[in-house]
Formats: sequence, C-alpha cells, structure tokens
Amino acid sequence: MSEQTHKTVIAVDGPAASGKGTFAKALADRLGYAYLDTGSLYRIVAWATLERGGDPTKLEDVKTSLPLIKFPLGPEVLKNEDLRRPEVDEAVPKVSAIPEVRAIIRAYQAAFMKDPPGNAPGVVLDGRDIGSTIAPNADVKFFVTADAEERARRRFEQQKDSNPGLTKEMVLKDINLRDEQDRRQAALALHPASDVCVLDTTKAKPDETLEQGLRIVKAKLSVNDNSSGNSSVNKKKIAPKPPGFRL
Repeated sequence: MSEQTHKTVIAVDGPAASGKGTFAKALADRLGYAYLDTGSLYRIVAWATLERGGDPTKLEDVKTSLPLIKFPLGPEVLKNEDLRRPEVDEAVPKVSAIPEVRAIIRAYQAAFMKDPPGNAPGVVLDGRDIGSTIAPNADVKFFVTADAEERARRRFEQQKDSNPGLTKEMVLKDINLRDEQDRRQAALALHPASDVCVLDTTKAKPDETLEQGLRIVKAKLSVNDNSSGNSSVNKKKIAPKPPGFRL
C-alpha cells in the first residue's frame, strides 16, 4: 500500500464493560477517524438467529443470518436497540465461537480498514482480538481493562432498568463466565498483545482515559526519525493528520 493510501489503524481491545467502546468511539471522534464496534457485528448475527428461533450454538441455525453482514452496514443497523437485549448478550459468545461466523466478520473488518466510510484517513476498531488477530500490524494498539467488580457495576447500571430482576451478583457471575470463556478460546484470548498500551479504567473517568489515549497516539504517530542519513532505520509511513485532529 502506498503512503498516500495508507489508512492509520488503531486497535482497541478489552473485556466486557471495560469502557473500551466509550473510549474507542471518543478517540475516533477526536481524530476524525471512522469507528467500528466489532461486537455489534456479532450482535447482529446473534439477534437475527434468535429472532428466527434458532440455536446460536449451531452453525445450521446461525448461517442464515450471516448474509446480513454486508459491507458497508448502515448506522440504522448498528444502532438497533434490540442488539443490546440481555438474551442477545448471552448469545454473542456462542455465535462468536463458530469459526464460520468469525471468518465472515473478519472479512468485514478487513474491508472497513481498507476502505473506511467517508474516506476517513484512519480507523478505530474495538473488540476482543483486534490487535492480536484482526490487525496485528495496527499503528497503535490499546487494551482497555478494569477489575471485574467495577465492570459488573457498570453493566448492572446499564441494564437494571430494562431487567428489573437483575442483581449485581448475577452480572458479576456473567462477567466472570464471559472472561473464562474468552480465555478458553484461542482466537479470543483475553490478554493484551505484546506491543499494546494498557489503559486501566477501574478508577479513571472516561475523559481522563481519552486524554491519556490521545497522548499515546500523539507519541506513536508523531515520532521523528532522528537517525542520520546513513542509518538503515526505516521511517514509518504515517497518514496525514485529518483537519479535525485535536490533541
């Protein structure tokens, strides 16, 4: 890919309710980059499978939903509030464990990185294996995390109004189960890549995490090569900063 067509890629990974989505979207807004919540792609498949009365653990039931993942998806699809229903939450790990589902969604992610909406100069993708599997050569990699009890508190606050019978203990159990499922799946190993920048949001406010992330992006994408002309070090190709880029 030529320097003129290079799209900066920022990968944001992390466990459920860590704040990675909030951080990734805010980061994309500040940078003027296209944003993709990759978890929503799995939610679309899970929701559509459940709507048809299918079993999210069975490929034969899930495969009829895969044609919905067509690039590019409109915002009205990704913002469907039904994607956030508790039963969809439960079905997402099941559909994401199916290799055929992951292959379809991986192809969508590749298309998004190559040709982001609005011809944006860069993309921010959030998920669970972006930096390790989907975009191992990403320009910047983040792993956003928080302790399990704090993540459970956040998820409970998000869902308590729509699910009156929910308790914090139930949410914590689900968070721990989801983490364990991720650790058991090789493709979804819940750990940061070796070259990742870890952001712990347990006690940090969203704007504090965003500013910390922006400082890291600035440092990684604005490094000058001070080596002499005789050096064999290659300069990194960096996409031009978009007009809306603010640090």
